Amino acid sequence: MSLPIRAALITAATALSVQAAVAQEVNVYSYRQPELVEPLFDAFTKETGIAVNVAFLNKGVVEKLEAEGKRSPADVVLTVDVAQLDSLIKAGVTQSVNSDAINASIPEAFRDPEGHWFGLSSRARIIYASRDRVADGEVTTYEDLASDKWKGRICTRSGTHDYNLALISAVIARYDVEYAEKWLEGVKSNLARKPQGNDRAQVKAIFAGECDISIGNMYYMGLMQADPEQKPWADSVRLVFPKFENGGTHLNVAGIAMTAAAPHRDDALKLMEFLASEKGQAIYAEVNNEYPVNPEVPASDLVASWGEFTPDNTPLLALATNRAEALRLVERVGFDE
Repeated sequence: MSLPIRAALITAATALSVQAAVAQEVNVYSYRQPELVEPLFDAFTKETGIAVNVAFLNKGVVEKLEAEGKRSPADVVLTVDVAQLDSLIKAGVTQSVNSDAINASIPEAFRDPEGHWFGLSSRARIIYASRDRVADGEVTTYEDLASDKWKGRICTRSGTHDYNLALISAVIARYDVEYAEKWLEGVKSNLARKPQGNDRAQVKAIFAGECDISIGNMYYMGLMQADPEQKPWADSVRLVFPKFENGGTHLNVAGIAMTAAAPHRDDALKLMEFLASEKGQAIYAEVNNEYPVNPEVPASDLVASWGEFTPDNTPLLALATNRAEALRLVERVGFDE
């Protein structure tokens, strides 16, 4: 074999080796904090040998993907809200995924009909109630939050936050815009202070005696109980799973979508299928203190100890569809003022 031919073969082999090495990775844009997803990705890498690179972004993912276009390094996006998933689709920065493994693991209610996204976990937006100042059974419905009996007793984060917009969207879906506006005005009139901070900050305020109840996602209870500084906050409240009158408890989802560019599509699909699997779902639920969407996977012992509830039957897509109207209501009533 001549030296030029030998050199050419070595060069070709090296190029193929580099391509293979590059292919063995998945790039993730994540709305979720790295510490909440790294255990999942570590397990995936251990099982498959495929590396996962995570870039945490708390906003602007759609705009970033649009600017990057076909050159985007991102393979998948992790979100904390169904409206975020819907905004990705509307912007045209996702692609449809057809996977028998995913379809068999994730119920239709938790995935896009066209295969552009699927849920990874669900969470309830519940009420944290003071053990000392709120009687057991004193608050049971979302509608009741607008009752005069809660005057000056409610704390919450900004009305424009995705979690609260999703709840307001659910109110719109269950009733109508007019009812939702009156309800939101009632909740505003019952606030003990101007909306501020995150969900845990509201529980801290209950502990400090600034308010008696707050609205928050249920998984924050697990995070507070695991933090020595915040455990007293958690111990000062009980979790209440409110429901809509003639309905159930409001749920939202954390989910995933494959980008339109996806330079490592095959490996990205393997990651998505792992996250939908019983193994992936068990890890996700345990780490994040949320409910698995795979019906074969039970909630963690800690989450199960918080009690049972009936999920509301409002379609997830309705939460995304009503988001713009929900934001207009928040601004119209001056909720954050």
